[in-house]
Amino acid sequence: MHSQNLRLWVVALLLWLPVLAFAAADLEINTPAIGSLKDAMQARHSQLASHYASGAVGLTRDGLVAMRDAALVPLAQRQAVSSLVAAENQDRKALYREIARANGHPEWEEEIHSTFAQRWVQKAAPGWWYQNHGGAWVKK
Repeated sequence: MHSQNLRLWVVALLLWLPVLAFAAADLEINTPAIGSLKDAMQARHSQLASHYASGAVGLTRDGLVAMRDAALVPLAQRQAVSSLVAAENQDRKALYREIARANGHPEWEEEIHSTFAQRWVQKAAPGWWYQNHGGAWVKK
């Protein structure tokens, strides 16, 4: 009986160990590469903000952005907005990768995506759109 309980505790610990280790990740870590990515994203944000507000662009459940409703963007601007979205996603992916690397755990990249997806929604202004865990678009 005692060894069976011990085995259960060991299995439970092994299952939770990666989660506990990730909890120690420094998501605010800063390196020159991270600083550069954040600066580029901040500069781009002013160009994307009106598209978040209109509902044309939304926050995805995996920490990226997507063209949610292209019809809300004038035809003459759609290519430019699509390019902004692509550049934003490229920088977001690089940011998550760099944060994982700077923490010494490149394998944490997926969890960092998830954590930032939640952070972006929390920081989103009322009226912005985001994807819930099921992938449905929801207006904040």
